[in-house]
Formats: sequence, C-alpha cells, structure tokens
Amino acid sequence: MSDRVFVFESYEFVAEKRQAIFHYSFTSGERFTESVIFNDINEGYDERALDSVLFLAFIVAGVSYYKAWPSRRIKIPHYHLDKWQAEFLNNVYQEGLSQFAFENNLKREDLAFFEADIDDQSMKYNYEGRGVLAMQSGGKDSLLLARLLEKNGTAYGTLYISSTDAAPSVISRLSGDMHIAKRHVDVSALKDAAANGAYNGHVPVTFIVGAYALVQAVLLNKSTVLTAIGHEGEEPHAFLDDLPVTHQWSKTWPSEQLFAEYVSRYTSSSIRFGSPLRHYSELHIAEMFVDHAWKDFSMDFSSCNRANYAQSHDNKQLTWCASCPKCANSYLLFAPFVSRDELAQVFGHDLFEDESLSETFKGLLGVDGVMKPFECIGEVDELRRAYHMALDRGGFQKLPFDVPTSEYDYHQSFDAQDFSDLVGERA
Repeated sequence: MSDRVFVFESYEFVAEKRQAIFHYSFTSGERFTESVIFNDINEGYDERALDSVLFLAFIVAGVSYYKAWPSRRIKIPHYHLDKWQAEFLNNVYQEGLSQFAFENNLKREDLAFFEADIDDQSMKYNYEGRGVLAMQSGGKDSLLLARLLEKNGTAYGTLYISSTDAAPSVISRLSGDMHIAKRHVDVSALKDAAANGAYNGHVPVTFIVGAYALVQAVLLNKSTVLTAIGHEGEEPHAFLDDLPVTHQWSKTWPSEQLFAEYVSRYTSSSIRFGSPLRHYSELHIAEMFVDHAWKDFSMDFSSCNRANYAQSHDNKQLTWCASCPKCANSYLLFAPFVSRDELAQVFGHDLFEDESLSETFKGLLGVDGVMKPFECIGEVDELRRAYHMALDRGGFQKLPFDVPTSEYDYHQSFDAQDFSDLVGERA
C-alpha cells in the first residue's frame, strides 16, 4: 500500500470547447488530467444539473488514476461529501476495484475510505429534460436495445464514447441520431507512473461512461439514459475475505440501483438511468439478438474488447479476435441459435475446434477447477446450458472434455427497473 495520498483537485466545463476537464494528483507530485469533448450541445441546458453530473463524473473517473498508488487516504480539498455520497464512493473504490485488488494482492483495507464532512446535501433540481439517450458500442446488447426501441416506436439518440473522433460504422445504420463523446485518458501520465512502479488493473468503467452519458444527456436536455446490460456480473470469481471479486461490479443490478439513486438524490428524480435488458439472462439476450438483429448485423457487430476497444484504436469496422474469453463466451451464447457454418463464418472458424481455447472454455464452463476468466461473461450454469443446447441442435463438435449438464432456466425474469414504456411490455 502506498504512502501517497490521492487528491481530487478540480473540474471544469469549457462551454465554447464543449469540453469537461478533470484534474487529479498525488501528494508526491504526480498530476493527471482527463477530458471529454462532447460533439453536440443544445442551447439553454440546465447549468445546475450539469454541474451535478460533472461532479459525479469527476469523483468516479478519478478511480483510473487513484489505482496507480492505491491507499486508504484520499483528499477532496475543494468539495464536500455527505454520508450517502461517502458510502457510494466506498462502494465504487472498494467493490468496484475488487478484481484490481485480487490481481495486485491487495485487500479491502488497502483501498480508499471516504468520509462525510457535511450534512445531507441531496437536492432535486426542477429538471425539465425530455427524450432518450441510448449508449451504444456496436455489440450485441446495445444493438438489440436499439432494435427494441425502434420496434416499440420509441424515438432515441445514440451515444458512443470514443478515444478517437470516429465510431463503429454499424452504429450509423441505426435510426437514432448519433452523438460522439471523445474521452481523453491521460495515457502519458499513466505511462510515467507505470515506469515509477505504479499499479495497473481493471476499474469500474461502466460507472465512468455512465457518468459521461449523464453529462451528454443534460447537455442535450434528455431525461432518460439507457444502458444495455442483461443479468450479468453477479457471480463472484473469488473472495478477498468479505470482498467478492467480480470483473465488472459496475454492471451488476445492485450497482445500477445505486447509480440511479445517486442521480435521483443529487440531480433530479425525473432523470431515469438503467438497462431495459436487465430482466434477461445473457443467453436469452443472444436468442433475442438472433430474432431481432442477426439478419442485419451478423457480419458487422462485435462484443470483443481485445480486437476493438484499445485506446486510439480505429474501430470503424468491428471484428472478433476469436482467441479471448469474450469471443469464446459469445460463441457459446450464439451456438444454440445459429448454425455451425454461419457462426464459424462470423468468428473466422469453429471455436469449439480450436485447441488453444480449451483452457478458456474450461474456465467458462467450470471444468477441472479452472478459474472463470475476468471478462463480461455469462454464468457457469448458463453457459453449460448453452453448450448442451448447441450440441442438441447438431452440427457442432464436442469440446475435448466432459461438460456437466445444466437445467438453467434462461427464460427466467430477473429484477429490473420498469422501462416497458420504452421497449414494450415484452421484448
């Protein structure tokens, strides 16, 4: 654990440049600046609401730099937290960094501890925005959400958060107006930190991009921000004493509720945030994607992070690396609903026949004690069900090891917020 203290310095919004800027430092002298440029702004946006969501983005995005030298001690010299905000941030900087802690041999007590220094400062502005902003990546979940909105006759705009000025071309084929926010992570300062022994690892990125989506929504006077996340991330990979280790804590249902409550408390109860897909398992979402979107997007979409989403990478044309856990997971999910030949065409080859993926599939399917990969993937029982459904469908070769059967009910409905007015009672 580091002796350095992480400092949340300041944030600002430069309207003429459409740019939000966030400043951080360590008491040992290292400084970091992150910025986001929003391509589109409406005149007359609510400045008080904007400041509220900018503060949320400021405190959440700081985790990308705090992780360089994690410590229990932090400073927020120019801003205040009440008790609810402090607990919110303890969740983000502890639960949200569980994978980071696991991979760097840290424990909960090594991570940031926030304390309140003011009484309740929650407030609800009389925010009068209207309209839907749907976050978009070009992956199966977000493309499916767009199709469901269109099927229900719901007008929407899309938001793609990029490290370049471009977005995947498949997004431009959707009906909604496309907005791009260009995020500039302070890569140079992080590289300098790494050269001086800084830690590295996974952060709760869904909260970061969610906060930026809220900024864009306020700048466009929108009232609803939609993510595209199914029932996922709930199954821990391991435990660090009382800290469950998950890859994407910020994608879980409890986290969505926590984030939505923050917005309701500190910005406006009239702003909705969350995922209309939360009711559905990952396997059910794959089935729905085949029903609603496969015909249009099968050769153009991708959910592979390795091939598409590195900093400053040109990802206008999405692809699959066909060698990572995310690709293997996606192959499993689609195999019950798409023929072997068609699926192999999308991924480049039949992944079940790829010997180099054998250990990856063991981890996904809970075989031989291989640890579940750190990725946004389905649950073990769910993926076992998908595998045996694919074999029952026919055409697929068995993996070179036995996979336990599963009675997982992939059509079960999970707890979620009600967005039925946007996507219909039943998607």
